[in-house]
Amino acid sequence: MNLLGIHLTLLMGPTVPLPVSPLIAEAVDSVTVTHNDTDRSGFQIVFRAGRGDPITGVIDYPIMLSPALRPFSRVIVIVTMNVTPRVLIDGIITNQQFSPSSDPGGSTLTVTGEDISVKMDQKEVSREHVAQADFVVATLTIASYGLIPMVIPPPVIDQPIPIERTPVQQCTDLEMLRASARAYGYVFYVQPGPVPGLNTGYWGPPKRLDLPQKALSVNVGPETNVRNLQFQHNALGPTLVEGTVHDRRLNQNIPVQIFVSTQVPLSIQPTSLVHMNDIRVTQFRDSGVDVTQAYARAQGLTDGSNDAVTAQGEIDSLRYGEILAARSLVGVRGAGFSYDGLYYVKNVSHRIQRGEYTQQFTLSREGVGSNTPVVRP
Repeated sequence: MNLLGIHLTLLMGPTVPLPVSPLIAEAVDSVTVTHNDTDRSGFQIVFRAGRGDPITGVIDYPIMLSPALRPFSRVIVIVTMNVTPRVLIDGIITNQQFSPSSDPGGSTLTVTGEDISVKMDQKEVSREHVAQADFVVATLTIASYGLIPMVIPPPVIDQPIPIERTPVQQCTDLEMLRASARAYGYVFYVQPGPVPGLNTGYWGPPKRLDLPQKALSVNVGPETNVRNLQFQHNALGPTLVEGTVHDRRLNQNIPVQIFVSTQVPLSIQPTSLVHMNDIRVTQFRDSGVDVTQAYARAQGLTDGSNDAVTAQGEIDSLRYGEILAARSLVGVRGAGFSYDGLYYVKNVSHRIQRGEYTQQFTLSREGVGSNTPVVRP
């Protein structure tokens, strides 16, 4: 489907996703794809459902007879902009909603689904991970689903010794991967592409060192590409950690205290440093760990709560000229020194329909004040 120079391609199928038939392609009313850095990405596709010819229409709506639109079918959404194809999502249909209407052309079929990681969340298991550090378990688990593992070892490696302990998993693989990532202030998500059918499982820190994307511009005359943009500075968000841990190896109580986040700063005035005496402090209460593990988990809690400034807005994709990628960096300009500069893109929601392609986004960073004189225009 061509939309003002943007080409949308849908691949769907019960087993192997293939280009959809002309019947399905012409029935597409809208496509929404949402990417998150801490949760599963999802999609929703709305189709217009007509009765068709009198013969087949008596039996059922023709679009309802397509096996490609049934639950657990695989869906790949590709958007081509500036001659460059981008896989927006590779997922599984998990919900189907049909809304018949007596008005001509008013009946719709809506399919909703989540990215391929939904397969990791369908079966709880009881499994021992003998002598395997968290990043090793993550690598093996991701690879077992046919994904390309991209795993970044944490600064402090928690290597279990069999004579002391053996980690036991009592949940789904997805829950295990998310929990082990959170313990270090990391994230886990599935990144589709770069070619259809290929997916990468990322387990590591938020990507705050990537090459920034094209800037989001506001109040800069003809170069403005943002429809609306709102900033929020929540000083109660950042959290420091203190307490004590009984080290099982030393058999002593050791103090645990975290003073600062280890995330790469994107602002010149991090809230947790400027207002250190007023920042919320939580107690460390984990047991059965040594002091090294305790500090790693406490640091992960601080890093995961460090972002005090968020921004939400919407862009017209044709005016912006690119597809804004979540889980990466982007520059903001035109909002003034306090809120200009680099941000981490937490999530992006793409909405595509005939004649319009918009992207709603949420950005975050740890404080106010730009720490870079320029951003990529």
